[in-house]
Amino acid sequence: MSDTLFEVTAPADGLPDIDLPMDFFAWANVTRQILGWYTVPCKIKAGIFVLCEEGELTATINLKEYRIRQNDFVIVAPGSVIQFHGAESDFRLSFVGFSSTFMGEVNLIKSTLELFPVMVENPVLPLKADYVEVYHDYFALLHKMFTRQMLVRPELLRCVLESLLYGISTLYKREASEREERRLSRSEEISKALLRLIMKHYTRERRVSFYAEQLHLSPQHLCTTVKQQTGKTVADMIADVVIMDARALLKSTNMAIKEIAITLNFPNVSFFGKYFKRHVGMSPQQYRNS
Repeated sequence: MSDTLFEVTAPADGLPDIDLPMDFFAWANVTRQILGWYTVPCKIKAGIFVLCEEGELTATINLKEYRIRQNDFVIVAPGSVIQFHGAESDFRLSFVGFSSTFMGEVNLIKSTLELFPVMVENPVLPLKADYVEVYHDYFALLHKMFTRQMLVRPELLRCVLESLLYGISTLYKREASEREERRLSRSEEISKALLRLIMKHYTRERRVSFYAEQLHLSPQHLCTTVKQQTGKTVADMIADVVIMDARALLKSTNMAIKEIAITLNFPNVSFFGKYFKRHVGMSPQQYRNS
């Protein structure tokens, strides 16, 4: 598996993107060497589906940390931000990916019915033994089809993706029913909505008042609710996303620090440097050199 299987770009308005230069890719026996691509936060443009065959690893998906264990199924939807932290022992994954271009030809929400929001908010799903066997065989079949270049017709490839999505949607029916039984509290709903807004607007807005207005809440109510629910302030949550982006741009691109400051909408390099040092404990240049 070579590095050319991934396309890494640094857009002007956000995290480095990772995509696939081909429509479809399937691989077995993915190990920690391959996941070295994701040691800094990256936005995934492709659609990626993973089955953990052995071992354990830790990753952050959309700012939430997950311990991925054997027989866990992982969905990284397009637009997700992911970072691989490492593993205490060896692990082995099966991996299937579809490029952003190809994913755009399939209606994800239609293919996964009403379960798509649940899939995005719950990207790691433990599988029962009978499902593990089915998906192990399915991934192995896709790997054979890929390596033998049997998938040459786009219409056949679309059928493969749609069948995978429909199959995954059945896995989440149980998750959806459990979610239905346990309704989110109002504070949980507010915290989730806030995070979605921050992910959308963080390069332009860091004012608490902006997010409170978007949620039709007073700033005080928003701050109190989020602090009680997450243990963090609204400013902390905003800073988490901004610093995550800054770290990625410093480590995985050659952009000048001034360019990064402009990208993240800081008024000048000095302000960006102070902001970064306050949250990370070192200057942007020190972090890049570390």
